[in-house]
Amino acid sequence: MIIDAHIHCSGEEKASDVLQVLDQAKVDKAVLLAPFLSGNYSLCNSESLRAANRYLARLIGRHADRLIGFAVINPALDNASEDLRNASDLGLRGLKMVPAGWYPYDECVRPVYEMAAQLRIPILFHSGIFIDGKSGRYCRPTFYEAIRDYPDLRVTLAHLGWPWSDEANAVGLIDLINGIDPDNSQFRFDISFGAPPVYRLEVLKKAIAVLTPELLQFGSDVFLPCSSELIIGRINEVKELLDRLEIDEHGRRRIMGETAAAWLRIN
Repeated sequence: MIIDAHIHCSGEEKASDVLQVLDQAKVDKAVLLAPFLSGNYSLCNSESLRAANRYLARLIGRHADRLIGFAVINPALDNASEDLRNASDLGLRGLKMVPAGWYPYDECVRPVYEMAAQLRIPILFHSGIFIDGKSGRYCRPTFYEAIRDYPDLRVTLAHLGWPWSDEANAVGLIDLINGIDPDNSQFRFDISFGAPPVYRLEVLKKAIAVLTPELLQFGSDVFLPCSSELIIGRINEVKELLDRLEIDEHGRRRIMGETAAAWLRIN
């Protein structure tokens, strides 16, 4: 099973095209994020985010068995926790947040954490540097330790927190040290694009050694609409790295699908 746990919507895709691309790439399920980086959608405007979440709910429609919708919420805006509840009522099953202008430990985000924990909604966070030049100062992995104040939350930090990947490993290691089953861990980490190619093998090697494949998951981080070749290329990049690291079949299954399935509570 392959779960692509990190795909961006643009607001210009069609469900039939998305499903065709997933079929061609042999991806069984995909996490789709509501658009917030294109068109009229903006992290700085509550109504545009509400429109984006409504759009995603319509896109997924009758395909929720395969397309898993993640709302986008900005906790610095008014009524963010209620926006999350409304998105859940629309059928969206997760939450994407990008710390930009707020820190993951700020008071403004705590009502959203409380709502997500109440609704049993997993959260995908951006972590690490931004490749578009925006400041990554809000997104260091240790800032997410505030999540531990909400034991029912299950979150994923994207991009292995690069360039603070060692810090990300330290955050994720805590549950393992304390003997918590990985599927019940509060933290897991996606290995989508973060570290530049020259660093990528070393970063993944350390993450596997410290966090084990049980806490790592695949995400292509592509933007729809896109070709199946783009997703296939991202899958093959990961498979090549796993080959070079001589990761066994169990580890590969975890990284390519089973870790995300546990996070998403897919039976």
